[in-house]
Amino acid sequence: MTDQNDENFPCHSLRDGAVKAIKSADLDQKTMIAQDIAKRWFAKKISLRSPLDETIADRPGRPEKPVLVPPMQVERRSIKSVEGRVKLMHAIAHIELNATDLALDIVARFASHPMPRSFFDNWMQVAFEEAKHFNLVRGRLIALGADYGDHVAHDGLWEAAHDTRNDLTARLAVVPLVLEARGLDVTPPLQAKMRQTRDHESADVLDIIYEDEKKHVAIGAKWFRFLCSREKKDPAATFRKLIQINFHGRIKPPFNELARAEAGLTPSFYRNLSPLGTS
Repeated sequence: MTDQNDENFPCHSLRDGAVKAIKSADLDQKTMIAQDIAKRWFAKKISLRSPLDETIADRPGRPEKPVLVPPMQVERRSIKSVEGRVKLMHAIAHIELNATDLALDIVARFASHPMPRSFFDNWMQVAFEEAKHFNLVRGRLIALGADYGDHVAHDGLWEAAHDTRNDLTARLAVVPLVLEARGLDVTPPLQAKMRQTRDHESADVLDIIYEDEKKHVAIGAKWFRFLCSREKKDPAATFRKLIQINFHGRIKPPFNELARAEAGLTPSFYRNLSPLGTS
């Protein structure tokens, strides 16, 4: 246990802090806890787990808004208008909020698994940066005269990951290697379109997210390969099998193959899962 008198937020361990952050419906508190426990973990001020830890949540805490609707009810966004850019940034804020909870969930849910300390180092780095992303995007929304919660959102990201809650290898396949890797594909065109509309401030936020997401996919690929090696399995074949079982969406081109390859995700992983077979 840590000496709680000198810390911002009392918790019994890293797992306990991660669970508390996930459960929090106050988004300022959620991101504060995520970043606070990351700093304390890196400074070796808290242990990985404790018998006093709170139980893991099946769902993250959320404010009353945004209202969650089926994905098909989230309207398409054109960024030629300020309203369209607000809706796009709202959708990105929702993605980053879910990404924060998912990174924390990997730490909390698999804290008892036989993994090196560096595994938890990496995922707390991801949690810290995803919380940073959410706050950056929310700040940009506020600058545009809006806020997170002003538009509807969907729960597809959390639902996609929830099915893998009992399988770390499957969780790594779905979250960083599918959901986050998709960000590598779609973000560069969005950055260019934002700059075409002269919204350089939003484009600059997307620049930060894109550079961090490349690291996050690389972290996912590193630990996915680690688990496959430990189990003497072929990583690409294992990935394809797990995605066919655990991911119900489509993995579709175009792919940012250069960024994916730099992150350790070569075409042998995803090409045969694409409906067109190639990028």
